[in-house]
Amino acid sequence: MSAFDVRDILKTVAADQAAPAGRLPDREAVPPAETMAPVRSDPAVSPVVFTGCVRAFEFCLVALAGLCAQRWLLAGVVPLHLGYVAAILGLAGLTVLVLQALGAYGIRAFRAFFSVGARVVLGWSLVMLLAATALFLAKLGDHYSRLWLVSVYGGGLALLVTGRLVLSLVVSAQTRRGRFDRRVAIVGGGEPAEALIRAIEAQGDSGLKVVGLFDDRNDGRSADVVAGYPKLGNVSDLVTFARCTKVDLIVFTLPISAEARILQMLAKLWVLPVDIRLSAHASKLRLRPRSYSYLGSVPVLDVFDRPIADWDVVVKGVFDRVVGALLLLLLSPVMLAVGLAVKLTSPGPVFFRQKRHGFNNEVIEVYKFRSMYTDQCDYSAAKVVTKGDPRVTPVGRFLRKSSLDELPQLINVVKGDLSLVGPRPHALQAKAANTLYDQVVDGYFARHKVKPGMTGWAQINGWRGETDTSEKIQRRVEHDLYYIENWSVFFDLQILAMTPLALFKTENAY
Repeated sequence: MSAFDVRDILKTVAADQAAPAGRLPDREAVPPAETMAPVRSDPAVSPVVFTGCVRAFEFCLVALAGLCAQRWLLAGVVPLHLGYVAAILGLAGLTVLVLQALGAYGIRAFRAFFSVGARVVLGWSLVMLLAATALFLAKLGDHYSRLWLVSVYGGGLALLVTGRLVLSLVVSAQTRRGRFDRRVAIVGGGEPAEALIRAIEAQGDSGLKVVGLFDDRNDGRSADVVAGYPKLGNVSDLVTFARCTKVDLIVFTLPISAEARILQMLAKLWVLPVDIRLSAHASKLRLRPRSYSYLGSVPVLDVFDRPIADWDVVVKGVFDRVVGALLLLLLSPVMLAVGLAVKLTSPGPVFFRQKRHGFNNEVIEVYKFRSMYTDQCDYSAAKVVTKGDPRVTPVGRFLRKSSLDELPQLINVVKGDLSLVGPRPHALQAKAANTLYDQVVDGYFARHKVKPGMTGWAQINGWRGETDTSEKIQRRVEHDLYYIENWSVFFDLQILAMTPLALFKTENAY
């Protein structure tokens, strides 16, 4: 199930809410929420990405052992021919596969040096035994030096064990600092919530950190403290809380039969960039094991997934910074020419900086070439720019139509505030038909579940420029949500390739 798939269902529920779905509540976050669960002092590290990096590192260690043994022992005697290269890479790949099968990869395994270290020694020994057996059966023993094989075994063993010792010290230290924790907010109360908390705590090093409970009930069924954790407010407070501090996962402890209550809450929570799960721990309904995912050993049903997570974040981040830096370099002559044109045709600064909504509603400062007269610049975007707007300079009119005024946002991309592709960042007070965007479109803030971009699916489909009607912003948000739910690297490449053609559609750009 995805946010985009159930958006129409949630809209029907949102109409019954006191505040539109996705809007931040007017009142401030409950004070206990900030005192009980402060933001991490250090950025979180994805266990999936970290584990993948360890696999790659150990692959390189084994390859290094094989290469060094060949160059030091056989230099000038046996050349580094294709057979040795294939053997070195084969040993490295087989080592990773065997250690994976032995359960030597994972945050818990990285901390347990002695027990897992024994598996590493066993696995490496098994790899060398399999390699020697394969060489014997294939009658290739005469093609490889026995001294090399023994040296590879000893050198690889030393590197792997030393690496695991250092790894255990580093991971243990970072675990104490909470770098691998997934911060969990629980929705619900009473015995189901207490049973879930006890199950999580019983796992010890599950990597889950409960930050508090949120419950819309205010009667005796909802205690202020459950299993030692405070009730920090209702679901609207949870939306505000997740904007102010780090929340990775929301788990409902409500029974599956409470469909109406769950949908009402999801109508508010689906706009957040977090994973949402429905606990099956205390449910009497038993589905097939493959129907569940697991938080350690606790079974849950997936409701929403963060749209871009783990390796996707790494791939998109590297792509943005590398391509963004290259574009910034290649387009620097054009930017210099535009900057001179702005400076020479109207007094004032070359750049215009504006506060806009970024990822998870964070406020970011976006750069543009100034396109308005300095004394008429609209920093809050309280008034929509219209055709023939007298505030826009003659040069600025050309820049806005051609989107050349957006080029300085490549600086934001390199800084990490923006992506090359994503929903366009809107100004804080941006309006459609004199109404704030989030009041026009239910679930508007769901477009902030990913980092905003310089160009996007909505823009290449013609939904850029002036938003003088409610329909225009609604269609833009619909395209943004489609992009979020269908993101891939290839989708980004498609949008980037289509962007130059979309720039010729200037009927709504003033």
